Amino acid sequence: MISLTNCLCLIVFILVCVLCNNGVEAFHDIYPGLQSISAPSVNKLHRTGFHFQPNRNWINDPNGPMYYRGIYHLFYQYNPKGAVWGNIVWGHSVSKDLINWKELEPALFPSKPFDKYGCWSGSATILPGKGPVILYTGVVDKQSNEVQCIAIPANASVPLLTNWGKPDRLNPILTADHRMNGSVFRDPTTAWFGKDGHWRILIGGKTGDTGVAYLYRSKNFLKWIRAKHPIHSAKRTGMWECPDFYPVSLEGKNGLDLSMMMGNNVKHVLKNSLDITRYEYYTIGTYLQNQDKYIPDKTSEDGWGGLRYDYGNFYASKSFFDPTKNRRIIWGWANESDTKEDDVKKGWAGIQAIPRTVWLDSSRRQLRQWPVEELNRLRGKQVEMKNRKLKKGGYLEVKGITASQADVEVTFSFSSLDKAEAFDPNWENAEDLCAQKGSKVRGGVGPFGLLTLASKKLEEYTSVFFRVFKAANKHKILMCSDAKSSSLNRELYKPSFAGFVNVDLGNNKKLSLRSLIDHSVVESFGVGGKTNILSRVYPTLALKEKAHLFVFNNGTEHITVENLKAWSMKTASRN
Repeated sequence: MISLTNCLCLIVFILVCVLCNNGVEAFHDIYPGLQSISAPSVNKLHRTGFHFQPNRNWINDPNGPMYYRGIYHLFYQYNPKGAVWGNIVWGHSVSKDLINWKELEPALFPSKPFDKYGCWSGSATILPGKGPVILYTGVVDKQSNEVQCIAIPANASVPLLTNWGKPDRLNPILTADHRMNGSVFRDPTTAWFGKDGHWRILIGGKTGDTGVAYLYRSKNFLKWIRAKHPIHSAKRTGMWECPDFYPVSLEGKNGLDLSMMMGNNVKHVLKNSLDITRYEYYTIGTYLQNQDKYIPDKTSEDGWGGLRYDYGNFYASKSFFDPTKNRRIIWGWANESDTKEDDVKKGWAGIQAIPRTVWLDSSRRQLRQWPVEELNRLRGKQVEMKNRKLKKGGYLEVKGITASQADVEVTFSFSSLDKAEAFDPNWENAEDLCAQKGSKVRGGVGPFGLLTLASKKLEEYTSVFFRVFKAANKHKILMCSDAKSSSLNRELYKPSFAGFVNVDLGNNKKLSLRSLIDHSVVESFGVGGKTNILSRVYPTLALKEKAHLFVFNNGTEHITVENLKAWSMKTASRN
């Protein structure tokens, strides 16, 4: 049975295929009349305190994050003239700790025939002995035909890398051949160097309804040759944007540099952002360099039913290896959920999710993610709650912190699974199930969790919760971040985001949750980062000091708040 959500996605997908039919395919809502309207001042009502965003205007995809000469660099798609998509340049900010940032002048902006209509997404690669280079997608005409370009720093010895050149003699370094649609040919990955002496990159694309990741090889990083076949493809998935490809260790949490692509005891991750669903999916598998093929494990599904970094508002992610702490870090973009008119009035749109450390779960069937440890430095006043019982319909307020800008870690436990509701096999889509059985619908084991950004009398709140079901051979754990009651403003998009959590409750009847609450963001990590959900919300009552935080239980099984720690969060600097 096809769920309502997947059915709607399929209908939209068919319509897009019919309308485009090998024509121009680049999907951002375009509002030419609003692209260069800059608000006289920035409305700070829902601006974040510790999530990254530039001082004003529109932001989307993170590009080419890297660590170079003691500095973390974050590039991003940015409109310097307005708060909707358009006029795209590469914004550039730098940091020494991934949390506090200094905004610099844009690194790249349209200035050449090969990028006259846009400097779109790409990646950075640090060449041994030479320094960093940027590969990015340039848009050459109004039909959005795309080419791949290279940018080189004017002086690689300057850590801030404030001046980049785009040599005419080199660009564009890659164009789509006559058999490819040039408007679905974008987002080159960070390059890796193979044992055969070739550099390799992936570029996202599609042919018909099949999403593809094209593989290109080069001996000198300037002349690139496309492999005879894509490294991987999948039918009925549409355009693959922002591909990312990297190795992960079979043991431990340490990340791997791309030089370890063919190392021992590694698996490989291929992530793609599906333009048609605006969600990201990844598989875990094996890369065969001698064949230039990637083969997903049988436990990894391509496309709409596959694994996701985040089951909420999270797209166009990009990872990089941090050599200072031997970790791989993921950045992802979270768009607004209000209207374009709201964005123009407030003077800004878009944030980046908290940078996350990523590693392979011990099951080897999925990834896990956790906020970078540097975030903890912003923790201020702390409160605790231990061994508090919650009966059916019970809730307790977590007092003593700034609930509109907070970090919460909590472990819930329960003594029995006997009251778990039966799981209907037709409930294949977690979002549909969350919408059907939200925090207000009483259950057996759950719903229980947090009411974040809540008003005093609960006219507004964003619930983040678990609900346990009894399936044929195991228990199914649903995790939801439900924005239906997040605001009294009826003009907002208020979805019920959800994902299932792969955990065995047989010997350990506990579920843990961490939520980062930041004015218009609730970013949650379930069971140590196995399932993660980011929601964008815009309360009208639960603002600043008027926001509250509660733990709740709406199931017949009593729940114990074993241990809860919550911190007021300081504001990160953005100079």
